[in-house]
Amino acid sequence: MNLLWLQSGGCGGCTLSWLGYEHGPLFQVLADEGVELLWHPSVSEAGVDEARELIAECADGRRTVDVLCIEGSLLRGPQGSGAYHRFGGGRQSMAEWVRQIAGRARHVVAVGTCSSFGGVTAAGVNPTDACGLQYDGELDGGLLGPHFRDPSGLPVINISGCPPHPDWITETLALLAHGQLGALDLDDYGRPRFYADQLVHHGCPRNEYYEYKASAGKHSDQGCLMEQLGCKGTQAHADCNQRLWNGQGSCLRGGFACIRCTDPGFEEPGHPFETTPKIAGIPIGLPSDMPKAWFVALAALSKSATPARVRENARADHLKRTPSVKRGRK
Repeated sequence: MNLLWLQSGGCGGCTLSWLGYEHGPLFQVLADEGVELLWHPSVSEAGVDEARELIAECADGRRTVDVLCIEGSLLRGPQGSGAYHRFGGGRQSMAEWVRQIAGRARHVVAVGTCSSFGGVTAAGVNPTDACGLQYDGELDGGLLGPHFRDPSGLPVINISGCPPHPDWITETLALLAHGQLGALDLDDYGRPRFYADQLVHHGCPRNEYYEYKASAGKHSDQGCLMEQLGCKGTQAHADCNQRLWNGQGSCLRGGFACIRCTDPGFEEPGHPFETTPKIAGIPIGLPSDMPKAWFVALAALSKSATPARVRENARADHLKRTPSVKRGRK
């Protein structure tokens, strides 16, 4: 299975994340799975002239593309011309190259939230008219339109994340190489369900504090970051606290709130990232699947039952009180 990787409007962070793959030499792992990299702007030796010729061959069908990977949002401006981004200084826009190759590729993969939904590049007034491959924020559409399907019937496969975990990228490519990724393996936003069916909340090291609604007051505190400091781990679709980064880390383990970067629109939450907006003292962004009345009732009950140990440790940057030792009955 050959793979062509193009970079559009973005920072290159998805590639940087991917190169941090830990389960063996990345390109040997890809070769073992039957994946051949035709070209990648950051790691391939071919210069711009060779790359432009290769891309032209892919666009006109002289060279088969099994998987087209796009990193970064697609820049449609000005006025739909795509002229804000021309590959290698050529006349044709990157958006047009992508349209042509996507129409011939066996599969199309959006790597990162920018190419999935528009991401950071599409924030604000969006002067470049940036969008994702098949989504413009939460809306169907994007560069390829809502009805795009590859020859096997799959939509664009959105490996969202800012950046995505390297395993998400490599495992998705391996599944495609072995013909094991079908429509039922993608969620409502086209994300691979092997990671998107989880919540960042699952496996969070602060879960005891969350259960008792023992909240941190500042970022160095150990308590739950949801109620005061903007954490959206109970809503974010990813397995970040189960599939750790660099073998041991995640945003929450590093003391930072989850900003829900795998979802469309994360870049413009409508409030500062580090604060939790509330109405009548109730957070606007409640945990997934939880009715507001239940949250209010459970929060009140949990806070009334919070052990002193949990309450004290939640507002400290280290353990101030350890769990008591209970002896079994003789």
